Amino acid sequence: MFDIITWNVSPDLLEWGVLRIRWYGLLFALSFVFGNYFLHWVFRREKKPIKYAESLLMHMIIGTVIGARLGHTLFYEPGFYLSHPLEILKVWKGGLASHGAGIGLFTAVYLYTRKTPGQSYLWVLDRLAVVVALSGALIRLGNFFNSEIIGKPTAGDWGIVFQRIDSLPRHPAQLYESVASFFVFLLLLFIYAQTNLQKKPGFIAGLFLVTIFSNRFFIEFFKENQVAFEVGMQFNMGQLLSIPMVLLGLFLIVRSLFFTRTTKSSGN
Repeated sequence: MFDIITWNVSPDLLEWGVLRIRWYGLLFALSFVFGNYFLHWVFRREKKPIKYAESLLMHMIIGTVIGARLGHTLFYEPGFYLSHPLEILKVWKGGLASHGAGIGLFTAVYLYTRKTPGQSYLWVLDRLAVVVALSGALIRLGNFFNSEIIGKPTAGDWGIVFQRIDSLPRHPAQLYESVASFFVFLLLLFIYAQTNLQKKPGFIAGLFLVTIFSNRFFIEFFKENQVAFEVGMQFNMGQLLSIPMVLLGLFLIVRSLFFTRTTKSSGN
C-alpha cells in the first residue's frame, strides 16, 4: 500500500560560513511566532491591553526554554549534568523535555498573573493551551528532521528508514505525535472560538493535558528508549511523567464542569 521511505535529510536548513540554521531551531522559533500572533488575536478579541500579550509571550518563552532544559537534565540524565553543570547551559547541543517545558510554563504563568490585573491563572492557561498544542506539533516535526526520538523497527510498509541511524524501517513516531498534537490544536481552537466551554476556567487547559499526554503515553510504546536506564522498565520515563499530567488534566476538567461557575467576562 505504501513504499518504504528513506529519510536522509540534513538537520541543517542553511549553512553559510559561521551561520547555521537548523530545521529544529526554525520550527521551535516558529512556535513562538505563532504564539505571538495567537496571543495578540486573543487579547484584541477579549479587549485586553496588547502590552500584556507581549509580557505573557516573554514569560512563555523563558519558562518553556528553562523548564524544557532543566526537565531533560533532571529527568533523563541527572548524573551527567550534576557532574558537569556548565553543560546545562549548552542548549544548542540538544536535550529538551516536554514535561519540563510544561512545568516551566505553569511556573511562568503563575509569575505573570501575580503582577497582571484582570487575568486569572486558569484564564491564561486556557488560552495558552491552544497555541502550545500547535507548538508541540512543530517541535516534533523538528525532531523528525533531526532523525531523533526515532520509533521502533516495524514490519509495516509505512515504516521510514532513518539513514543517519541505521537501515531498519521504523515507526515515524515523531510524525505520529506531531499529527496528534495538530488535531488537539484544532480541537482546542474550536472549543475556544466556537463554544461556551472557554468560559469554564480550566476546561481547555485540562483537556490539553489529558489529550496531549495520553497521546504521548501511548505513542511511547512505538518509540525507542531515549536513555539507557529505561531498558527493562515496563513504562519509560516519558510515560511515567505523563501519568500525573493526565490526572491533573482530569482534575481541571471535573473542577471546571462541576465546581466552578461560568465566567461572565474574560479574566474573572
